[in-house]
Amino acid sequence: MTFETRLPLADLPADAALHAVTARPAQVDGRACLRVELTDEITRSGVPGVDYIDRPTFVLLPVEFRTGTLDVSVWSRLNDKTDFPSRAFAGLAFHVADDLGTFASAYLRPLNGTGLRPPAPRQLRAVQYFAFPEWPFDRLRETFPDGRYEAAADIEPSRWIALHVEVAEDRVRVVVDGREVLVVTDPLAPARRGRVGLFVDIGTEAYFADLVVRDDGATDPAG
Repeated sequence: MTFETRLPLADLPADAALHAVTARPAQVDGRACLRVELTDEITRSGVPGVDYIDRPTFVLLPVEFRTGTLDVSVWSRLNDKTDFPSRAFAGLAFHVADDLGTFASAYLRPLNGTGLRPPAPRQLRAVQYFAFPEWPFDRLRETFPDGRYEAAADIEPSRWIALHVEVAEDRVRVVVDGREVLVVTDPLAPARRGRVGLFVDIGTEAYFADLVVRDDGATDPAG
């Protein structure tokens, strides 16, 4: 049986937790949403690979998930608070363990969208899958130079993007604006029940709206 949870994200949900990020209600293009970015302290003084870059930097939501689908609308741009070569990183974390020690993520790099004609090979790196802590993007690129864990997409900053993530026991499928862009057939982390998060990374001002979680779990999460 599939159980569905809808969070409009017009404000911070009750029992949500902030991990290295700030969050507040906002309006973008007439749409109620939640603004999320790294804290100023981490942006100014954080250490790459320790405090940010594929780390647990997200709004942790009061909803659990194992397999099924995740849908959210994402709007992001650079926040001009750092000289780090940011790409407006924003997306979803899932299977987040209670101690934040493990999770998976699928996120967007809108500044790498194909329509913006970024220099090679950035045009192939608009969508990223990673598994924390063992498999951040840089290790994935080094170990798998075929780029199997990232993909091109026709996206850009400062507009709403529909992000759909389908999670099964043996694969993760990412659809952007209705178009399949990435299928991971070796997810590098087992599908386990965990919480869902709104993920951002360094240099990003991100907005999230209308999260829908469809969980194919065997038991009713409400008991």
